[in-house]
Amino acid sequence: MKKFYLFLVSILIALTSVAQEHSDNYTVVVSLDAFRWDYANMYPTPNLDAMAERGVKAIMQPSYPASTFPNHYTIATGLVPDHHGIVNNTFWDSKNNRMYSMSDSLTRYDPQYYLGEPIWITAQKQGLRTGNVYWVGSDIPIKGYYPTYYRKWSDIPRLDFAHRVDDAIRLLNLPSDKRPRLVMVYFDEPDHTGHIYGPRSEEIKEMVISLDSLMGIFWNKIQALPIAKKVNMIVTADHGMTEISDERFIPIEKYIKKEWCEHIIGSNPTSLFTKSGCRDSVLKALEGVKHIYVWKKENVPDSLMYGTSDRLGDVIVAPEIGWQFSDVPRHLKGAHGYFPQLSDMKVVFRACGPDFKKGYVSKGFVNVDIYPLLCHLLGIVPEKTDGRWERIKDIVIKTSSKIITSRQKNITSREGNDNQPPEQL
Repeated sequence: MKKFYLFLVSILIALTSVAQEHSDNYTVVVSLDAFRWDYANMYPTPNLDAMAERGVKAIMQPSYPASTFPNHYTIATGLVPDHHGIVNNTFWDSKNNRMYSMSDSLTRYDPQYYLGEPIWITAQKQGLRTGNVYWVGSDIPIKGYYPTYYRKWSDIPRLDFAHRVDDAIRLLNLPSDKRPRLVMVYFDEPDHTGHIYGPRSEEIKEMVISLDSLMGIFWNKIQALPIAKKVNMIVTADHGMTEISDERFIPIEKYIKKEWCEHIIGSNPTSLFTKSGCRDSVLKALEGVKHIYVWKKENVPDSLMYGTSDRLGDVIVAPEIGWQFSDVPRHLKGAHGYFPQLSDMKVVFRACGPDFKKGYVSKGFVNVDIYPLLCHLLGIVPEKTDGRWERIKDIVIKTSSKIITSRQKNITSREGNDNQPPEQL
């Protein structure tokens, strides 16, 4: 009994110590949906360039698949999509026999789909306030929690970009006893423009220039705050964008018979839930088809960290970059979702403020590493994560941090992995 009492005392002392070690600084995280890493090279971005000069510049790799909902929730949790459950923008829920879709309010706002623990919950459980403007998952009661302050995406009218900046500044202007230590803000461009016009168009150039200007305004408004010297700012994205065309299209129905599958879900990658005894027929039908990769679920290459979730089909089909594998062409000029190791899928990363090195160019990291980085900046203990502190700690001034635990996937030797995606990290 005495040992148990001493154990409880040691836990209380440890928790008190953690509370006392919270950082006095604030962190703002901005996501510019589908802002490719090289947009800053292709188009004029003086404000992002200035952030690099006064802080850190890097190329960040997303997680697979390189799409919006999976990667925003990955940044928030530090878990790859295969582990946090949002395995694609659309997927089949076999347990409840229904489709999850980011555009379906019934499933989008159902907390059972969001596994892991977002950074705003980790922070709030340890006594910090958080603020959020439209980040994926922030308007859903995950584990019964919302951010301290948040906006619901479904509320109309939705804030335009300028008012999203103002809303973040409003939160940072709150009295100290109500002010959030972490503010996360989402902007749904240049994704839309990239889809419609492609990543090498005059329209995307104009959008990139506009967003860069907005980031300059955001930074200047932060500098006008009384707490300006205590604010870190991170600008990044969820995934990149590549050029596609209807000429590079592979029709599913040409190869797959409807009677072979219960469900065919998603277009990049595609999950095929085959009927009993039909998986080999599907694999044989797709064998040798050019411009696609095909795997049994259990044989998806380890480098993608994909294939263990029960929300994935027993056959996974991934098109080569620039190609479509679907029922009909998308009639768009830009797309994403491809292997995250590919250059077109990688994203911008800029960070500056009191905790970051100045004029530093990082060798790069993966977006799961953002979660341990944010825990370090906030001075909180992280949950288990797929992120690696060792891979990202070089960008901050002080690298001493609480123990960063790692949730590593149990990778075993697999057969049939010769069909590997290119450019592995």
